[in-house]
Amino acid sequence: MSDLGDWFRSIPLITRYWFAGSIAVPLVGKLGLVSPVSLFLWPDAFIHRFQIWRPITATFFFPVGPGTGFLYLVNLYFLYQYSSRLETGAFDGRPADYMFMLLFNWICIVVSFCSSSNFEKYFDSSLLMIPLIMSVLYVWAQLNRDMIVSFWFGTRFKACYLPWVILGFNYIIGGSVINELIGNLVGHLYFFLMFKYPMDLGGRNFLSTPQFLYRWLPNRRGGVSGFGVPPASMRRAAEDQQGGGRHNWGQGFRLGDQ
Repeated sequence: MSDLGDWFRSIPLITRYWFAGSIAVPLVGKLGLVSPVSLFLWPDAFIHRFQIWRPITATFFFPVGPGTGFLYLVNLYFLYQYSSRLETGAFDGRPADYMFMLLFNWICIVVSFCSSSNFEKYFDSSLLMIPLIMSVLYVWAQLNRDMIVSFWFGTRFKACYLPWVILGFNYIIGGSVINELIGNLVGHLYFFLMFKYPMDLGGRNFLSTPQFLYRWLPNRRGGVSGFGVPPASMRRAAEDQQGGGRHNWGQGFRLGDQ
């Protein structure tokens, strides 16, 4: 148990709470302590009945059962791996900026789920866990797009293709293409507005971390980096802007390394 506790405490702070919540909330629903129906995101109940907890519980909840258990574990693994790599890599020492990325992606996903007039026609479930994980994975893949990664059965390809490979993989094992697609599109929106447009295309930065997040999660010096290398064009743009110290990209991290 001490080894398990040490491993859990070694998980980066934000990822640790997200990971723990993604275990605790499904467990509560599985044990029947809370009705799983109250944990889903139903737009009508959220908007018209003011059940404001639903977007939050739907982010952590996943119906674990004989037909969904493997899909749940796979996505829990993706959460741990890629959230940890982003938090200790490109966002190393900047927890407020990482929290802002999660909040931005989460809000975009909630809006996309609630804005459909025929919600049940287009979405297989009312859960936000997979889309949010996929949005984080997409950002990591774009920041490491030229890295060669390994997937099941020894297949190797560039990291920029990983979100789409996982989309197909999750579909095969029982997921919803729509959920994964929304996650990829939201991740692309964040990546474009935060990195691509201002750094590669010379545009203005539309996204800025609110000051209250810096007060809540202040930046820290030091830490361990070494998880992400942006595309060459972004590195050149970052080098031209050196002095502000806004981004710390670090080195590469190969999929599957310990």
